[in-house]
Amino acid sequence: MEGKRRVNWRILMLALCMILVFSGLSFRIWWIQTVDAAKIMDYASGQWDWEKTLKPKRGAIMDRNGEILAYEGKAYTVNARLKPQNEKDQDFVKDPYYTAQTLAKILNAPVDQLLKPLTKPNSKVVLLGRWGSKITEEQKKMIQNAQFPKLPSGEQVETNQLPGIYLTETTRRFYPNNSFAAHVLGYLDFDDQPKMGIELQMDEALRGEKGEMEVMTDGAGYQLPDGERKYKPAKDGDNVYLTIDRQIQDYVEQALDKAERDFKPKGLTVVVSDPQTGEILAMGNRSQFNPNTYYNGITNYTNHAVTTMFEPGSTFKIITLAAAIEEGLFNPNDTYQSGTYTIKGQIPIRDHNNGQGWGRISYLEGVQRSSNVVFVILGYEKLKLEKLKDYFAKFGIGSMTGIELPYEKKGNLINLEKPQSPRDWAVTTFGQGVTVTAVQQIAAVGAIANGGELLKPHIVKELRDPHTGAVINRSEREVVRRVVSAATAKQTRDILETVVEGDAGTGKAYQIEGYHVAGKTGTAQKYDPNTGKIMEGHYIASFIGFAPKDNPRLLVYVVVDDPTTDEWYGTWGKMIIAPIFKSIMERSLQYLQQQPDIQAAKAASSKTGKAETAPAAQPPVQEVTLPKFVGMSNTAAQLRAKQDQLTVSVIGTGTKVVEQYPAPYEKVVTGSQVVLVTDRVKGSKMPDFTGKSLRDVMEFGSLVNIPVKATGAGFVASQSIPPGTVLGGTEMIQVTLRSESEPPPANPNTQTGAPEGQGVEDQSGTATTPPVNTQAGTERGATGGTPPPSHSQDSANSDTGQTVTPDTSTSP
Repeated sequence: MEGKRRVNWRILMLALCMILVFSGLSFRIWWIQTVDAAKIMDYASGQWDWEKTLKPKRGAIMDRNGEILAYEGKAYTVNARLKPQNEKDQDFVKDPYYTAQTLAKILNAPVDQLLKPLTKPNSKVVLLGRWGSKITEEQKKMIQNAQFPKLPSGEQVETNQLPGIYLTETTRRFYPNNSFAAHVLGYLDFDDQPKMGIELQMDEALRGEKGEMEVMTDGAGYQLPDGERKYKPAKDGDNVYLTIDRQIQDYVEQALDKAERDFKPKGLTVVVSDPQTGEILAMGNRSQFNPNTYYNGITNYTNHAVTTMFEPGSTFKIITLAAAIEEGLFNPNDTYQSGTYTIKGQIPIRDHNNGQGWGRISYLEGVQRSSNVVFVILGYEKLKLEKLKDYFAKFGIGSMTGIELPYEKKGNLINLEKPQSPRDWAVTTFGQGVTVTAVQQIAAVGAIANGGELLKPHIVKELRDPHTGAVINRSEREVVRRVVSAATAKQTRDILETVVEGDAGTGKAYQIEGYHVAGKTGTAQKYDPNTGKIMEGHYIASFIGFAPKDNPRLLVYVVVDDPTTDEWYGTWGKMIIAPIFKSIMERSLQYLQQQPDIQAAKAASSKTGKAETAPAAQPPVQEVTLPKFVGMSNTAAQLRAKQDQLTVSVIGTGTKVVEQYPAPYEKVVTGSQVVLVTDRVKGSKMPDFTGKSLRDVMEFGSLVNIPVKATGAGFVASQSIPPGTVLGGTEMIQVTLRSESEPPPANPNTQTGAPEGQGVEDQSGTATTPPVNTQAGTERGATGGTPPPSHSQDSANSDTGQTVTPDTSTSP
């Protein structure tokens, strides 16, 4: 009986235990399914679902011919593990001092700056700051070689000499030409944020759009079948093609480097444009910086061409002259008394040679000598305030051009909009009391060069798809307004040519043998922005000119701010500006295959008494509109091209023309080369590109569908496929370019004229004594406000304490 009771008790206890266990399990199941359900599902989703933001590749920046100026490339970040992961782990930094010393040489970093993160207490993994961020492939290899160096025997060490150092892959922005066109390109900072230039202005197009990806995985991290839930691919940024021509920009960089090295100015700016289209072909500033090493600190980031406002001085006279001609108020044969011009109750306005003038001379000679008085007569007396204001506004002065660069300034016309006295607006006729930017001047004078149309300047040519190369958006020739008639523009160009070529002209130093150059000199004295007083001996000198005079191909503006020299400012034009201008203009015209005017070269040679060395005379260059050769037979197209005095190059062995370059109806000059592509390209022969530009090679490669790779800059020195080789269509051509290290030698006989800023030369070519400046300390009281950054100076004016704007124009 007792045994049966014990058995029943055990059964009861077992039943109770089972009831408790199952009750607990049931409760736990209920708890999981209700109370903890949301929490557990979130945790599970974290294991099953894998989400990632897909980063797009930033678009490249290229010149007009497809040469890469900025691109996104592979880079690496240096990490350091300071603590072992477990007891067996030996891959951690054991000797911070040795590690810092070794890496410092590779990363170009101070040893103490690397020691700080490497000796951080309680840190497991650290970054090495900006020195270890986004290093190059070359630096990566150097670190790997330091980790596993080779013994003198050639055997590689198997033990890691830099334990704890490992690299993670990332991307960075590369500027393969370093400081080349840096102010135009801009840069990306440490956080990949765009700063200045095209990088900032075109950031939306360059950066592309981020993508997303969401998939379901198993516990080991492998994607489950049909586990993709969401996928939005990243859209890579567009490639931006600039209007900049790498070769012309290279000429600008070389000229600026030389001038900066020789004269150490406070600032240098050069802008080169095509006045027929408004495209900026080159833009350079000094001082310069390297966007690859922005982290070293940039203090010279200002793009003076679009951001810096300054008084232009006598280059501004071009607008006054054009306005007077347009209104029928300029007769080149009319005469006036040069020297001084007095407005009742005002300080006399003087010519730049201390008000001595040149006696009674014609209006034309006054323009050639850059007489301030003749421009006051034209603007103050004849045009008067309202018309003068209207024409300056028409030419875009006081308004932003809209060029695709950030931080553009619009300048001001304060002495016309709010003149304190008649003299205030009278002096604006020769570039005083008005401020401009270099790109405004380029646009305004470009209207004279192209026949009277003010064009919007462009520095972005087009946007292209990075994968297909398809054009997404393209900048077209954009006419803002017509400012003067074609006849007025022609007459103004003719007169500006006499400024360079005429006996009385102030721009003789800017003559280029074989080319008709038209232009205007200018010098402006600077103001102290703190005191408002003229800065004695401090000037901004400039020259703006275009060539050939009729149908100009190039417009070049050179601005030099306060060079370091003991020479009188009247010689700066001949000594500093003319070499810059001539080097850029002459080499660029040759690069563009602009044929020189042989008759002009002969005339110049005979005029200077130089022995003629020019080649045989060629027929004058004329403009030709290309017919449509596409669809013609090969023979007929060649005959038609030769009738227009064009050089023909045929690609292919077919009988029918299917493509041509340049395109139909484009304007070219006689002697230009026309490429005709036939309906059978296979079997074409490789041309000889020696001495040709990269543009020629790229066009050929595009026409025959052959990829082109280029190294160097300048003109073709060698090519991988010998000339005359029959092409099968699967080749790739590689060319090596060589840049001309020195500009063509200048003709000494073309630089005997009046230097920029002097303009006091008699007919025999003997310069007078430099004018004495008696205006030191004169304050600008007329406008009642802060003076502009610089001021053109008009000869000696010893009056002080006046309530009128001092006229301080010092030079032509």
